[in-house]
Amino acid sequence: MRFLNELHEGDRISGIYLCKQKQPAVTKNGKPYENIILQDKTGMMDGKIWDPNSLGIDFDALDYIEVMGDVTSFAGAMQLNIKRVRKAGEGEYNPADYLPVTTKDIPAMQHELIQYITTIKNEYLRKLASGYFNDPEFMKTFSFHSAAKSVHHGFVGGLLEHTLSVVKMCDYFSKQYPLINRDLLLTAAMFHDIGKTKELSAFPANDYTDDGQLLGHIIIGSQMVKERIDAMPGFPKKLESELIHCILAHHGELEY
Repeated sequence: MRFLNELHEGDRISGIYLCKQKQPAVTKNGKPYENIILQDKTGMMDGKIWDPNSLGIDFDALDYIEVMGDVTSFAGAMQLNIKRVRKAGEGEYNPADYLPVTTKDIPAMQHELIQYITTIKNEYLRKLASGYFNDPEFMKTFSFHSAAKSVHHGFVGGLLEHTLSVVKMCDYFSKQYPLINRDLLLTAAMFHDIGKTKELSAFPANDYTDDGQLLGHIIIGSQMVKERIDAMPGFPKKLESELIHCILAHHGELEY
């Protein structure tokens, strides 16, 4: 396949891409057409199906589709004039070619994050962090998630990459300022965006869930940590409040 960032005006292409969005529209003359957004790991491109009835449209958003068409330019951006389209079957494509992915080594980042947990001296915080990040199912979800829909780290592995980066910065500052409670700071860094695993849906959608729209990752994350703490006998109440506060306050907004 040719990746979208390799295409130029005048190219004729035939290949399989992820249909990120699909929306019916009408021209100024009242003629129906389809607005399509194609995606691969290099980016996105607008597509137009000007005569959808003749093509027998049988696909939906988030399907992988084989398209044939001509690359044109409109308002300074590349656009694909789609002549033929069909829904691709499983085995015809490799999902890794269609999703933006971190350039860093995911297993190496997982290992590094878990190693930081072993340095937490407070037994309650260490067990709390270990209970999440040493859980294979949770770690799989956490590592596949983005850190945002589009603002930052909006790719597979983005949440893990962002979290590890914050943990490493906090570890650095704890060494420069001995008065800092390192155990609390590192645990808060690990958990600060944990709610994004429920705020955003998994790829390829990577869009806000109902809870993501209604509650947001800060509230969701504090709830996730609170539920786990409630199941841990003897967890110090003051330490619980401090950790929950860190999660709630990490955007620095006064209402939190």
